[in-house]
Amino acid sequence: MKRKAGAVWKGGLKDGRGLVSTESQTLSQASFAFVSRFEHGSGTNPEELIAAAHAACFSMALAAELEKASMSPELIETEATVTLEKLDPGWRVTGIRLDVRAKVPGADPARFQKAAETTKAGCPVSVLLNAPIAMTAELE
Repeated sequence: MKRKAGAVWKGGLKDGRGLVSTESQTLSQASFAFVSRFEHGSGTNPEELIAAAHAACFSMALAAELEKASMSPELIETEATVTLEKLDPGWRVTGIRLDVRAKVPGADPARFQKAAETTKAGCPVSVLLNAPIAMTAELE
């Protein structure tokens, strides 16, 4: 299975602007620019999109892992935070943090934590990314 997204950039780094779209059209010409990536301007940025992809992937993968362990999730909320820092070689993603809250009636906390750790290591986006991934997982 292949999924596509595309981006168009016009201009230089600081004065340019870009548009990003996904095959599904969920994103359709979403704006991004220097200010939305490195400052606090409007628009999206690659790190925000990576965070969204990781949060979505993790939530789905955790649901599958919980079901494999005979637990039935009612709700899984995942917030992913991508850290972008300027280092000597240039800008680098230096870490990703996953904060997870789940409602799983009757779940054993130890089995829930094991499922969350297994998911963190094995979710397809976690595997794809080459940055340290930190996580908290809370059972409600």
